[in-house]
Amino acid sequence: MVKTHYPLPITQIMKLKRLGHVAICVEDIDKAAEFYQNLGMELAWKDADWAYLKAGEDGLALLSPSYEQAGPHFGFVFSDRKEMETAYQELKDREVRVSDLHEHRDGTASFYGRDPDGNWFEYLYEKG
Repeated sequence: MVKTHYPLPITQIMKLKRLGHVAICVEDIDKAAEFYQNLGMELAWKDADWAYLKAGEDGLALLSPSYEQAGPHFGFVFSDRKEMETAYQELKDREVRVSDLHEHRDGTASFYGRDPDGNWFEYLYEKG
């Protein structure tokens, strides 16, 4: 069971840097990446099953049908890995559903969770 009432506001414990990206599902990574590049985004990373584009500091992750780490979600960014790891433990202690911490192919690290309504979110550590 997921708790929906917390004794302290989470904002007093966790210091989010920003809402950093939104991840959407696409059928064709190459076609979708080209479309968003034509809208003015810059391609930051592309692999067979996902791509990441940026517009300034903000990002858009494109997830192929074969991507297995997560589905559509939004990601909060941490610039300090220890803060992200502390947030992970705090959410687990509060019985919020979270995945294991994992390292990404692009050098970042994160974990995924679900809010009380079942929406996916990601807490992502990005090196400064």
